Amino acid sequence: MMKTNKRVEYNFLTTSKGVTTAEGIETRSNRNQTKQKGIKLKKPKSILIVILLIIMGITAFGSGGKEGILNTGVAVLAAVVVDLILAVILKHKIKFPDGAILTGLIIGLVLSSSIPFYQTAITAIVAILSKHFLKIKKKPIFNPAAFGLYFAILIFSSGQSWWGGFSLLPSWCIVFLLIAGYLITEKVNKFPQVFTFLGTYFLIYLILALTPYSNTVDALDALRNPFINSVLFLAFFMLTDPPTSPAKYKDQVWFGIIVAIVSIIDFALFQGLAYLLVGLLFGNAWKAWQTNRKSKVSRN
Repeated sequence: MMKTNKRVEYNFLTTSKGVTTAEGIETRSNRNQTKQKGIKLKKPKSILIVILLIIMGITAFGSGGKEGILNTGVAVLAAVVVDLILAVILKHKIKFPDGAILTGLIIGLVLSSSIPFYQTAITAIVAILSKHFLKIKKKPIFNPAAFGLYFAILIFSSGQSWWGGFSLLPSWCIVFLLIAGYLITEKVNKFPQVFTFLGTYFLIYLILALTPYSNTVDALDALRNPFINSVLFLAFFMLTDPPTSPAKYKDQVWFGIIVAIVSIIDFALFQGLAYLLVGLLFGNAWKAWQTNRKSKVSRN
């Protein structure tokens, strides 16, 4: 008869009748392993990828076009390829490129679906380059997608429809955006940051809309589609990027205020849809400065 190497593990339980054994009870190590596996399946990046894919499907189906999906695919492919190549060149650990996938998805969902594929690819490539080379304390200074999108505006004057914010669909579809935004904001623990940004942004524009200067700064336009959709998309899916935004609640509040105020000033001066990217990049730079300053203080 062939012997097997199966090991029976007994667990001893103390009862009122003495010590006995129980079968089928998980050991502590097994429970820890199971818990760790569960955590891996619930990573914020994985959840955000799923959310953005669902948003892409809904918006593409509702707007009746496949160009946006194709452009997003180009952005994701370019981002992933360049990310893996740089990981090899820079001798980084090769891992699943979920960050590059997210960057490509966000870029594809913001850029107009009518721009040429090569512009989409270059935008994604620049975004990944900024992630690898513009760093402080081994973390990117700027949100990669925001950096790439702003570069595209400067170089190509590329259109940005923010169609991932349901800007091309009926206004009631914004409910889907709010639900998705709540889920990811709760997962990364960024509610103070998001609420402060949105509260500051809308309060200032509401005040401006009630003043004689409302036409000067186009305050009412900033509260309409597609501006409102782009604000919510940025707040939920770009502002909340953990590596480029603060972790402490106090810093999150200041971060949200800074991004909102800089965005409004840029919109008042230059118009267009780049104002949100300018505000976010400015906030990213402030966060990097704070990190560097605190590091110097701790060393002293």
